[in-house]
Amino acid sequence: MNIIRKSPLQALGYGFIEAGYQPEGKDEYYLRNHQNNSGIRYRQLTAYEIEVLVRNRNQSDDWNKILVSDAFNPELVKNCKFFGLVRIGKLEPYCLEFKNLRMPVGLYNSTIISCDFGNNVVVDNVNYISHYIVGNDVMLVNINELATTSHAKFGNGIVKDGEDEKLRIWLEVCNENGGRSILPFDGMLPGDAFLWSRHRQDKQLQEKFISFTNNRYDTLRGHYGMIGDRTVIKNSRIIKDVLIGSDAYIKGANKIKNVTINSIPEARTQIGEGCELVNGIIGVGCRIFYGVKAVRFFMASHSQLKYGARLINSYLGNNATISCCEVLNSLIFPAHEQHHNNSFLCAALVMGQSNMAAGATIGSNHNSRSADGELIAGRGFWPGLCVSLKHNSRFASFCIIAKGDFPAELNIELPFSLISNDVSNDRLVIMPAYWFEHNMYALARNSWKYVARDQRLEKIQHIEYDYLAPDTVNEMLQGLGLLEKATGEAWYRKEGKSANAGQLRKKGAALLQAGEDAVRDLVILLDGAENSHRPAEIRKAATAYHWYRRMLNYYAAREILDFFARKPLSTLNRMAAKLPAAGKPGKWENIGGQLIESDTVQGWLQQVRKGQLTDWDQLHSLYANQSVLYPDQKLAHALAIYKSLHGIDLSSNAAELRSLLESSIGFRKELADRIYESRAKDYQNPFRRMVYDNDDEMGIVVGKLEDNGFIHEEQKAFRNFKKRVSGLLKQTT
Repeated sequence: MNIIRKSPLQALGYGFIEAGYQPEGKDEYYLRNHQNNSGIRYRQLTAYEIEVLVRNRNQSDDWNKILVSDAFNPELVKNCKFFGLVRIGKLEPYCLEFKNLRMPVGLYNSTIISCDFGNNVVVDNVNYISHYIVGNDVMLVNINELATTSHAKFGNGIVKDGEDEKLRIWLEVCNENGGRSILPFDGMLPGDAFLWSRHRQDKQLQEKFISFTNNRYDTLRGHYGMIGDRTVIKNSRIIKDVLIGSDAYIKGANKIKNVTINSIPEARTQIGEGCELVNGIIGVGCRIFYGVKAVRFFMASHSQLKYGARLINSYLGNNATISCCEVLNSLIFPAHEQHHNNSFLCAALVMGQSNMAAGATIGSNHNSRSADGELIAGRGFWPGLCVSLKHNSRFASFCIIAKGDFPAELNIELPFSLISNDVSNDRLVIMPAYWFEHNMYALARNSWKYVARDQRLEKIQHIEYDYLAPDTVNEMLQGLGLLEKATGEAWYRKEGKSANAGQLRKKGAALLQAGEDAVRDLVILLDGAENSHRPAEIRKAATAYHWYRRMLNYYAAREILDFFARKPLSTLNRMAAKLPAAGKPGKWENIGGQLIESDTVQGWLQQVRKGQLTDWDQLHSLYANQSVLYPDQKLAHALAIYKSLHGIDLSSNAAELRSLLESSIGFRKELADRIYESRAKDYQNPFRRMVYDNDDEMGIVVGKLEDNGFIHEEQKAFRNFKKRVSGLLKQTT
């Protein structure tokens, strides 16, 4: 049975804060008065103004409860019903126009309950607006319901006085069973979400994170909803318990409930037709259009949901786009792309710069009698057309997965790999360093485009977009060991002999260094790559081995060159003497797209446990400070990698340093050439050319190769690199 409560008509608009929750000595407007910082000085209506209002078919339960500014014009208020305390700012005989919507300033044809209005607002045909503070130059047109309850939380994971804990909103990220749930809060960064979703066995740490969130907000009842200056809302149905920033644009929304919509003039947020958004937080500069459904969600700044996308129990990082698909129980770092109608992503941690193709299915209860497990994908994750993956799986950085239905869980530790399901030979095939060898253009452009697309205004976390960074470098160093071991095993297996781990790696390294001809007759298998009895074969192992080693050398040269640019001295030898001594390569973690040394992260977590870090803002300050330290930490890491690879400390070997820098010029040129060549293949392939009448038409449709701006930028970058290195090498004394 529906419970319909009856109360006296004169109670409408009053008693917003329920009995027992209003502090002693405070009226029901005390929080409202604190929230309203418009600076408008209100007064009571004059008898003449009341007469005009009545003549214009307005009604009020108490005209003394309508307060106005000195510049109030009663002729601009018509056919409205007022209940409770209503305060109205300046109304002047203007019309406001936004995107061809032109409306006269004033309040028309609306039911208004206990609201504050700024100067020169347009409120027309708002069937029900209750307990809102509206800014200046706001346009509210054709809205069914716009209301705030006394216990509104605006999407934050908190509870109000007297509420049951079960009403708290959690985001069940990374796992369908809720075991990695986090509490959303306005201002949450990707790093916060990641750190909180890990370390679940650490109850003390988890309780501290909960207290961080609880302490950001009071538990008081009676906060009003707010609509910022110049926001436009039109032709929408239900907007309830929503906090809206300035300059937002909402048109044709079906339902928005318990949501914070951040928007500022420099980064306006827009919500379009048919959208239904419940229990969420939306960052500045977001775009949400055309039938989107989002429930229990967080959208970081400048992200997009479009074309019927569904985002549920998930965190979407900055500068990401999801359209036409379904994403559930996932934590997605910045720069994620998923554009296709039948893509499905569930119970996943995706670490950014990722791209989900059409038909990709990540998790679907195919191999379990319970909820999906988890999938962890490093940066640059790219499952191709109609890929089906099973949980639990884990992928190193920049793995691309060829079309196929992969029958078992995967653990791919070799970065930059192409992974294929060879059905005819019943085996998994892994081609490490695929990107370097076959598609350098796409790899390099991936790094470039995400830097160009990073629209964040507050870059508290330094998001790493370069494909060559501490996380991928550590994976390549580990990959060398895996390739050596697997190749040694293949040789000894062929020879019918046994060997210990050291002998396997020594033999494997010798074979791989000799090149592809030396391993051509070997079947090189990778243990533990797939949860099945079929083989997982490594293809072009020697090619990958050489690419990994050369990339590690280039990483060292590049970081040293950048260090010399930051701290120049008169000669190369003097600069070399400033290099720190090489230590051991440390572990790094991808904390929401920001790469941070594991020891540093563990130190932060220990400070949280001890109460030395007491809120999220302090943790955010550490992110920002770490961004400043990052270049020098990368340098130390690069020197450690080089020593691990060659046994040489570059800080005490000027001759080796000179040799490294000299060789880096040729390698950088090769990268630039491969970027050009991998793109040129698209223009030379007869199957790509055959749909065009001639080269001129192809140039018009897809653009001419010689006009490719990214290639020009890369060639310019090579010339600059060469100039910098050559300049250093001339400084000999």
